[in-house]
Amino acid sequence: MPEASRSATAGARAPRVVSLLASGTELLDAIGAGDCLVGRSHECDSPAWVKRLPSISRPTFDVTGSSAETDRRVREKLARGEPLYEIDRARLEALAPDLVIAQSHCEVCAVTASQLDAAHSWPGLEGLATVSMSGGSLAGILHDFALVSRAVGRAAEGAALCARLRDGAEAWRRATAPLPRPRVLCLEWTDPPFPMGNWGPELVDLAGGECLLGRAGEHSAAVAWDEVVAADPEVLVVAPCGFDRARAEAELPALARRPGWDRLRAVRDGRVYAADGNRYFNRSGPTVFETVAVLAEILHPRVFEARYEASGEAAGDDAGAGGAYRRIAA
Repeated sequence: MPEASRSATAGARAPRVVSLLASGTELLDAIGAGDCLVGRSHECDSPAWVKRLPSISRPTFDVTGSSAETDRRVREKLARGEPLYEIDRARLEALAPDLVIAQSHCEVCAVTASQLDAAHSWPGLEGLATVSMSGGSLAGILHDFALVSRAVGRAAEGAALCARLRDGAEAWRRATAPLPRPRVLCLEWTDPPFPMGNWGPELVDLAGGECLLGRAGEHSAAVAWDEVVAADPEVLVVAPCGFDRARAEAELPALARRPGWDRLRAVRDGRVYAADGNRYFNRSGPTVFETVAVLAEILHPRVFEARYEASGEAAGDDAGAGGAYRRIAA
């Protein structure tokens, strides 16, 4: 696959960029390169104005429904060797981008860089450059930010963003260092249960907690429900991948029917939270660093002001910086 070099040498003209990854789209906006975007993926929704751009991809399976239903559909597609996402060839050719942003971290979450291999032989796209985001840790995410920033000719802006995010993370580390560290389980899928891996444990650590079951820098993996019960977290955060907070809340009744639910300390103490996994926990864009603040509020509510907590009783009621989470009554 060609290296992402054509866009960086395109002269004074800003490169035409199609982002097939929501985190890449957020990044371009954060470094002031949003004007380079000419197309997006079906999942790109932040900032809101990007939804006016043509969508170049779509899922090949029904993405609505519960986590159990989605898991079944994905497994069936993979078992048949079928792609989970399709690229709109006609639209991509018509847009004639210089650069496409994709990912090589997870074959389930979004269009992968390998799916673009064939595009280099399509009319008008023979010289297409691609850049792939693959980070599975906070350091890896920042490395990707620098890579993409260079590819669109905004290396200095990317470096400045990375420096601000590093400084912010260290400020949270210092702020939470003297606090007690509750034992936390973050679920990025509920049926089957997937404890959050990758950068999730790092976020919990920065926010002043001890992450259970998930391992930093490693892909998330399913565990038996008995392992969740045995871990007995003091705090349980339910933030399924690709689900907003309302969909996360909809998963709670099924979890509550599992054996041993009532014995969990988090349930007994009323410290179960439904969170917006799609925007804050699972998307490897600049917003993921903001998730430290979300978790710090959840873990240390007497110390940090609740700026991200949703208000009201209904699942759709939001407050603060978008209603990132809601505490769920036992």
